[in-house]
Parts: sequence; C-alpha cells; structure tokens
Amino acid sequence: MEETASVHCNFEDREEDSVILAPLFFSNREESGDNWVVTWPSLSLVAALELRSVDLHRARNNKEHHTQEMGMERLILRRGQLFSLQLSFSRPFQPHSDRIAFVAETGPEPSELLRTRAKFFFIQTGPRNRNTWHVSDFTLDSTSLQVSLFTPASAVIGHYMLKIEIAQSQGPSVTYPMGTFILLFNPWSTDDDVYLPSETLLQEYIMRDYGFVYKGHESFITSWPWNYGQFEKDILDICFEILNKSLHFLRDPAKDYSQRNDVVYVCRVVSAMINSNDDSGVLQGNWGEDYSKGTSPLEWNGSVAILRQWSAQGGQPVKFGQCWVFASVMCTVMRCLGVPTRVVSNFHSAHNTDGNLTIDTYYDQNAEMLPTQKRDKVWNFHVWNECWMIRKDLPPGYNGWQVLDPTPQQTSSGLFCCGPASVKAIREGDVHLAYDTPFVFAEVNADEVIWLFEDGEAREILAHNTNSIGKEISTKMVGSDQRQDITGSYKYPEGSPEERSVFMKASKKMLAQERGSSSLLDLLGSAAFKAQPAQLRLYPARAPVWGQDLLLNLHVQRVQDSAHPGGPIRLEVRFCAQALLHGGSTREPLWKQAVHLDLDFGKEIHWPLLLPYTNYRNKLTDEKLVRVSGIAKVEETGWSMLVLKDLSLEPPRLSIEVSKRAEVGKALTVHISLTNTLTVALSNCTMVLEGSGLIHGQITEDLGTLKSGDTIQIHLDLYPSKAGARQLQVLISSNEVKEIKGYKDIFVAATATA
Repeated sequence: MEETASVHCNFEDREEDSVILAPLFFSNREESGDNWVVTWPSLSLVAALELRSVDLHRARNNKEHHTQEMGMERLILRRGQLFSLQLSFSRPFQPHSDRIAFVAETGPEPSELLRTRAKFFFIQTGPRNRNTWHVSDFTLDSTSLQVSLFTPASAVIGHYMLKIEIAQSQGPSVTYPMGTFILLFNPWSTDDDVYLPSETLLQEYIMRDYGFVYKGHESFITSWPWNYGQFEKDILDICFEILNKSLHFLRDPAKDYSQRNDVVYVCRVVSAMINSNDDSGVLQGNWGEDYSKGTSPLEWNGSVAILRQWSAQGGQPVKFGQCWVFASVMCTVMRCLGVPTRVVSNFHSAHNTDGNLTIDTYYDQNAEMLPTQKRDKVWNFHVWNECWMIRKDLPPGYNGWQVLDPTPQQTSSGLFCCGPASVKAIREGDVHLAYDTPFVFAEVNADEVIWLFEDGEAREILAHNTNSIGKEISTKMVGSDQRQDITGSYKYPEGSPEERSVFMKASKKMLAQERGSSSLLDLLGSAAFKAQPAQLRLYPARAPVWGQDLLLNLHVQRVQDSAHPGGPIRLEVRFCAQALLHGGSTREPLWKQAVHLDLDFGKEIHWPLLLPYTNYRNKLTDEKLVRVSGIAKVEETGWSMLVLKDLSLEPPRLSIEVSKRAEVGKALTVHISLTNTLTVALSNCTMVLEGSGLIHGQITEDLGTLKSGDTIQIHLDLYPSKAGARQLQVLISSNEVKEIKGYKDIFVAATATA
C-alpha cells in the first residue's frame, strides 16, 4: 500500500507576501472549507532532483534593467530590481523533500560578513525584506520553474557567479553553476543611493552616450563634442578593470570589494584612477607643450579609444590628458556603472593650494605677466564632474549633485583625487563637510589680487577682483545641444549680501586666526589702494581668427577721483601680448607697444591696436590663446592701472551633412567639407571620425596639405549599428591648428520589418 504525507495550507492565515506552494502530483485531495489536505508519493520512491538547464532571459532582463545598449550576450542587471530566470529539472519539484537555495558571489573571497556572498532559499515565508536578496515570485509547470529574484539596492556592484544548491530533506546538497551576471547601480530604484526621480534626466545623465565639453574663455566659450561611448563593447569590463587596479584593491582585495556597494567610495576610487599620479591610472597628465611621446589632449574625440588603449597596454597610462579629458573619461566610467553624471566647466577657475582664498599674479611695468614659483594659478577654465547621489555620510540637506574631480591637483587622504563635495555645501560655504569642499569652494570663489612687481618685490596692487573667479559655470543642457549656465547652483549672485556672507563664513573656517593681521589684508584696506582716475577697456575690433592680424581697440574714459577731481591727466600706456597657457601661465612676450594719451574729465579716447599675424605665428600653444595686457601709468601721481583682454583665436569651421534618413544596417552617406580661410596652408592634415552606434571604433584618414583658400571635400558611407539619437564627431588636425572640430546629430531609425 502506498504511503502518503499531507500538508495543510490556510489561505486566510498567510502573510500577504508569503509564498504558497501547491504540489504538482496529487494522489489524493480532500477539500474542507478553505483547507486542503494534500497527499503525495512516499519519499523513498523519489529520485534526486537535478538541474538540467537554465535560461537567464538576458534580452528581457537587460531591457527591463535599461542595459540593452550594452548588448544581449550577457546578463547585466541593476540592483534593487527583480530579474527572472527559468530552470529545468530532471523531475517535478516536491516541496516536502526538495530544498533549493540560491547563492550569489562576487569578489576574490566571497563572504556573507563582507556582503560579497548571499545565500537565500527558494521557499521562504513571511514579508520580504527589500534589504536582502530573496525569491520574490515563481511559477511551477511540471519540471520547469520560472522564478524572480531580487537584489537589494545596497548590494555590491560587480561580476557575480550565480549558483543553485539542491538537497533532499537533510541530505547533502549538490551545487550547480547557473551562470554569471553583472550588477550595477540603479538610478531608477527609489531604494538606491543614486536614485534620480526624472526619466528625462536619466536619459541625459545615464543613457546619452555623447555630449559636450565647454572650453575657451568666459567671453568666448566653445562647445567641444565628445563621444562618451559608455555602452560600447568591452567598456563595462574596462570600468571594473579600473576598480581592480586601484591601490585600494591591491592592498586588500576583499575589503575593497565589500565597499563597492557605497557610491561615495566608488566615486573616490574612480577619481583617483582616472589620473596616474599614484597608480596605474588611465591617463597621464601633460600641461607642457611637448606631446611627441603620445597624443595631444586636443586630439582626442572621445573616451572609448583612451579606455581601450589603457586596457590593451595592461594598465599603462595613456599619454596625454588635461582636465577636460580626465573629466570626460570619468563621465564615461560613472555613467557605465550606473551613476548619473555630467561634465561641468568653470571659467576663470582658481587653483588655490594653500587654502587662503587668494590667488596672486604679478606684472612688471612693461605689462608683462611674470612667471611665479607659486602653485596657485588662475586657469582659463577647468573641467570636473558632478555625480548625483544621496550623502548618508553628511547631515541632511546635502544630497544631489556632488563635485568629483579626477584631474590631479592635490591629494585627498593621501591620493590624487577630489570629492565628492556637495554642490549645496559649496554654495552655502559649509567647507567643513567632506570631501575636499574647501578646495572646490576656492575654485569658484577665491579673490584674485594682481600686483605690480618692481625691483624684486610687489610694490602696488593693480587690482583686487572679488568677482572674477568662477564665471559661466557650464554644462550641457538636458535634451539639447545648448549650454546651460549653472553658476547659481554654486554661489549666490556676485556682490550680493548672501555671496559676501558665505565668503566670510567660509573664510573664517579656512583661514588661520593670524591671517586677520596679514600684510595683504592691511594693504587691501589701506590708502595705497585707491580709486582710479580713468577707466580702461580692451576689446577686439573684429572676431579674432588664427592666421590673421588681430585688431583691438583701447577705450579710455576719464572719471572723477579725489586726487584729480576735474583736471587733465597724462597716461603712458604700455602693452604686451603673450601666449596664454591653459593652466594660467604665459610665454615670453610676442608683441609690445607704448602710447601716450592726454585725457581730460569727460573725455573718451578710442585707440586702435594692431597685433600682426607674423608676431604670433609660431609662438602660440595649440590652444591658440593670447593675453593682451596694458599698464597705464598716471604721470601726475605715479599710480598705475591695469587692463587685460584674453583672446581665443577661432580656427576654420567644418561642414557636415548627411544625404538621407539614417537606418540601422543601411548605408548613410556623409559629406564633410573644410575651407581653409587662413592666410597660410594647413599641412599634414589628418581626419578622425568617431561616434557610438555609427562607427565601430574610429575612422582615420590622411588629407595632406590644404592651401590657403582651398576647400577639401570628403564623402564616405557609414553603417549605423544602433537605433536612436546618435552623434558623429569629426576632428581635423594639422601642424598649424590641432583642433578643427565639428559634429552632426543623427537620429537612426530601427530596421524596418516586413
């Protein structure tokens, strides 16, 4: 006679989220109200349960987890979200005797204590805890099990091995590998520290794989197209390779892995690893002018080539990068890992290493900007990142955008990294909050003091600028190619009571007590710093174009002052032009001129200035920046006044057109033309094309020499591989001009189905 066993299931007593498992084979069933009595065959007649196959549902899961752009070959998940699997067994599952547990492991030494290993059982009653790995739902159909697993939003990110342990009753278990998956941060999950509650912003700061970097000068801002390419093949693996080459991992791999659930920790590791000052980081910085042993920072089109080169070289730094390259590569890595990230440019950015909120620069009586051994500088612009996150390590109110800066400027906790520093903390002057907030505060708020240097010492203050640092702070506008000014998120309006109050608040925290009686502050408040009898302004008479003479006008207007209330004055104005380096330094003078002006009260003078092309032709850096400075000395008093104008010289412009509607897999003809509008030939011209979803890698073509006035036209076919909004980036470089860049936004339609 067959032995039977029975189970009683009361639906009214069950918890809402508990699992009720109905047996698959019934030898007998009796109904009594809401109670079932179920019987099944004896244990002694049941064979061992074996796993026969697993379907990871990669296509469906990746689409639901917003990772389909990374491909369908692997299972790529975001934490804090369900994913489904289908298992096939050797026989039907029997709950009274079969025990199933799932195991997820990551890192070199998986440990439940370190949160790098999780074991959770198939049948588990009671409410589900969203902070734990668990089985959320399932469907049984004969020998098939469709199951949904949940990963907590606090899980460690990384490569995981998924296993299943099967046992009968109290017998030993057998472990089967089910496959691997990659777990990322999840800004779509309300439980994740990187949660961003806007689909529009998520499409911009996670899913968009191209953008712009803003460069140049505050009065002439240029948009520089960049291919982030975070979804390109092998980029995800390279991002984890970066984490695995960090000093934190090398010192203690298990501990490093266990901290990869913390977005603050991961951001700091990436910030340190993008530069190579401490470790086998991605990029080697070069702020000189010799790039012969690598690639000029101006000649990169995007992050993909840099990351692939770093990986192919076994982690040897790629040569070379500057701030916009460091920040753009970090944007690629953080978006790839699932952290909303954008690239931000700060114009007239202070590099204040001593924390005194003052940057000193020096000019001589001939208006030449002098070199200094001090590390403090005012950069023409500086580029960093903002990452979106909750800051559980800070008091309430400092969530949201956080500054991360991978450019190696100074150390933080012993490594060259910076941030995350809360943008809200910067705006409010809360410089005591982690991380590196004083340094970033100074970048956008420091005062600039300009000195006249004579006979080996600083003799006179030419200017004390309280509002010249931190101008036109810019990022790409959401859903647009336009620039967005976000200066207001970093500081209150210049000169407002709130701005000065915040500055003083931060100053008290950053400056030592003895600073209050310093010679600088004494001088700033003394009679040596007086109102000036004239206003001077330099401005270009026409657009400054490289390869042409530069025309400027000096506008001088007499104003009333205490020393000369209404009388005439005589000015001797000495001008000097120098090549301006990105980091704020200058080269030797390339042009000088002096004029004498008689100026009476109420009178204005417009004086033309000509800077010939022959003076600067071979003397500028690749960035084509010129600083024209003038010092006007009042002969009656001996006082001096300073006037400055930075010029960013425009290169020729590219034209890019496409012939027709773009569709995946079909030829798309692109027409590129360039007219050399300069007075000199462009030699050794090279063209590089890049664009994720449009081109696999890069297309490079030598174009030879383009004579003055000539036009070159290029026609080529592209075969888009991905649908959606794409961007084609084109760079033409030559010996004379390194950065002739253009772009074309292209919408690619999916392949039409019959």
